[in-house]
Amino acid sequence: MEIKAYLKPSCGWSNGVRAIMDKYNLGYEDIDIINFPENYAEMVRLSGQRLSPCVIIDGIMLADVSGEEVEQYMLENNLIEQNNRPVSVSINSSCSSKDHKHVKAQLPA
Repeated sequence: MEIKAYLKPSCGWSNGVRAIMDKYNLGYEDIDIINFPENYAEMVRLSGQRLSPCVIIDGIMLADVSGEEVEQYMLENNLIEQNNRPVSVSINSSCSSKDHKHVKAQLPA
């Protein structure tokens, strides 16, 4: 399975996606959309919208998703088998207000 994840370095939603990748021991490309504006531009071009995280799994774009939604998509499409491994963070949680303001200030208009 080829997975590209357009993520913020520090964000509840992004960390939820990372937690799912770890839970299922999935290899993926973690693409930083904050420190590399060209990655953010690529995400917007490919997804057609500005919200993150966005995850591409075998060519299918999942735009503006939580870790929970990514897990559900992979389960429904038989890409993974359900397991009960614990995760270290919430898989469906937003950024804190402080993190959100910091990240929003860094995003291109």
